[in-house]
Amino acid sequence: MLSLNTNMMSLIVQNNLRGSQHAMQTAMQRLSSGLRINSAKDDAAGQAIANRMTAQIKGMNQAIRNTNDGISMVQTAEGSLNQINDNLQRIRELSVQAANGTNSSNDLVSIQAEIDQRLAEIERIAGQSNFNGVGLINDTKTLNIQVGANDGNSIAVRFEGMNLQALGLDGFSVLDDGNGTESPLNVMDEAIKRVDRQRSYLGAVQNRFESVIDGLNNNIVNLSASRSRIQDADYAQEVSNLLRAQILQQAGMAILAQANQQPQMILRLLESL
Repeated sequence: MLSLNTNMMSLIVQNNLRGSQHAMQTAMQRLSSGLRINSAKDDAAGQAIANRMTAQIKGMNQAIRNTNDGISMVQTAEGSLNQINDNLQRIRELSVQAANGTNSSNDLVSIQAEIDQRLAEIERIAGQSNFNGVGLINDTKTLNIQVGANDGNSIAVRFEGMNLQALGLDGFSVLDDGNGTESPLNVMDEAIKRVDRQRSYLGAVQNRFESVIDGLNNNIVNLSASRSRIQDADYAQEVSNLLRAQILQQAGMAILAQANQQPQMILRLLESL
């Protein structure tokens, strides 16, 4: 039906033009941002899921940094234990020397003088060994390392005290007056065993931390791929959408020009009567 008051064809074409214009703007926004979801209106459920995945990914990246800090902390403690072990080995060597019956009392005093210096160094190392200001082997403590993105994802690391009292070396002497009924060599063997147990434990903890990092990296890769499928733009699809919208725009403008001429056609028809 021809009408002068309402140009239905023009209204239909204008409505289609608005649709193609919106499609073109959406495609351009996605191509420029690289995201399929730029606001909640694009996909409310998808945005919520992607946002939760982002929180997990960020949390796991931080957990990797935490775990690396844990490795550094364990390595710091192990380095201190290695120094303590070197001193203990030397003290034991001196104790073996002191146990020889050919030593004079002056010899024993000289041996004890070096032992005292070694003991003082052990005490100093135990007191000063720290990571970021946190003492590690000055006394026994447990430190928790957050190794995951969620509550409860932590590993407790136990650090044994390695000062002279903890090692049983307070007042240690080869002069037959500082060790009670226990021989100096037995006392030293127990101290070395304590250090060895802690070094073995920390080595196992470091291996566990490295395994945790491998697992976190794998989880980040998989979760990032899942998030990408939800929120990232498919460039091939969006380029196709943009070209389609542009073609529809061009065709719509041409049709609109024709539709807008319809009233003039009616007037010319009336004039010819």
